[in-house]
Amino acid sequence: MGGGSKPETRPDHVMRLITIQCKPHRQAGRSQRYSRAGSTGPACDGVLRLATNLLDVPAEIIALLYHYRWTIEIFFRFFRQILGCRHLLSHSPRGIEVQTYCAIIACMLISLWTARKPALRTYEMVC
Repeated sequence: MGGGSKPETRPDHVMRLITIQCKPHRQAGRSQRYSRAGSTGPACDGVLRLATNLLDVPAEIIALLYHYRWTIEIFFRFFRQILGCRHLLSHSPRGIEVQTYCAIIACMLISLWTARKPALRTYEMVC
């Protein structure tokens, strides 16, 4: 890592590369012709590469930790984009808790009403 950069900016600690076999992600609703035309990155080879400095933790545990972290990131993206919680209405812990519960309840009601995963347009329509 950092082989093309200056020596003083390279990491000075030991790192380990973990490779995980995974299913390549394809965007839903697009045909193969359009998904490749607009792509700027390299094609996915089905291998996820993780660099870590955790040398004493088994690779399976690191893969599981990454999976859980990615699940949390997806939830927060959903929370910001679909539920419209880009800004906090209150900065107190209780206010943030109330805003979070209201957004999750709204999401669940939309799911029950439409029998589908909530989309941004559905949420805007209900608002």
